[in-house]
Amino acid sequence: MEKSKIKKVIIIIVVVLIVAVIIGGISFFAWYKSNLKAISPNEQDGIVRVVIPEGTGVSGIANILFEEGIIKNVTAMKIYAKVNGISNLQAGKYDLNRAEDIPTILAHIQNGEVANDEVKITFIEGKNMRWIAKQIADKTVNTEEDVFNLLKDEEYIDSLIEKYWFLTEEIKDDRIYYPLEGYLLPDTYILENEEVDVKTIFNIILNYMDKALTDLKEEIDSKTYTVHQMLTLASMAELEGKSDEDRAEIVGVFFNRLNQKMSLGSDVTTYYAFGVDMGERDLTRQELNTYNAYNTRGPDMEGKIPIGPICNPSLSAIKAALNPIQTDNLYFVADKNGDIYFSKTNEEHNETIQRLKNEGLWYVYE
Repeated sequence: MEKSKIKKVIIIIVVVLIVAVIIGGISFFAWYKSNLKAISPNEQDGIVRVVIPEGTGVSGIANILFEEGIIKNVTAMKIYAKVNGISNLQAGKYDLNRAEDIPTILAHIQNGEVANDEVKITFIEGKNMRWIAKQIADKTVNTEEDVFNLLKDEEYIDSLIEKYWFLTEEIKDDRIYYPLEGYLLPDTYILENEEVDVKTIFNIILNYMDKALTDLKEEIDSKTYTVHQMLTLASMAELEGKSDEDRAEIVGVFFNRLNQKMSLGSDVTTYYAFGVDMGERDLTRQELNTYNAYNTRGPDMEGKIPIGPICNPSLSAIKAALNPIQTDNLYFVADKNGDIYFSKTNEEHNETIQRLKNEGLWYVYE
């Protein structure tokens, strides 16, 4: 073959190879770009929970994402990670969207944007343990029965008494319905996830209560009554008054009555004693006149504080109980708007009640 012909053949082969390489490169780039795209770009709700174990490298993560239907191609992801120097991918649980492309998904994992399983649970001041148990059941995998069973666990209660200075043997009295009633400071608490157990929930709240009461310990220790009794009075004032000033004056009335060996005569204690939620119905005469260690309207309760708190009072109510407003008042009554009227004598008290009835301010149950 002539040299010129050989040269032409070589040129043709080179051209063909160059064209093949170009076509191959274009095809590869098109394939690569296509496989970086979202696996389902129109699926806005394609969230998949993916768990990446500790120590998993790029290759392992690519396989996991492919198996979970998050990415189109393992090789495409590995190439992208190699070209862009991505290696510090973080372990954890991720909620990844099938509508996002590989660069975006890798950014989530590289930044450690793990799934947020946190659960917020809010305990409102003035609510009792029955209500709290329902909130725990609504927000977590626990049941109301789980809450009540834990409260019956004597070993658990003993462990809490040993751990927290403000919990004493008083909460183990057999007449107390729920040992931790009054000790779960109302607030919004953040739980790690909905699977957190009741012990952990109580531990979080009691730690918060510990800090709050420790700040008040000097005041608490200066009182004649125990911290348990002060929380009991605070819980009563929480439900009886609607302002901090009212609550402080109400506690002042309670102390006046205790000093005169009078019963506290608080309806809210009777509601609690008989498991009736306020606003549910009116109290019966029989309930009012039945002895119960909570019922300050019943017999044999002269000069006595209820056996324990009847709700979980706010920190402001606790402070009101520690700093009562001192007056000569022995009576108080609330109208249907929650406004409080104080009196020094029973005669004044009855006159106030009659006036409220005449003015249509007396609450009547439907």
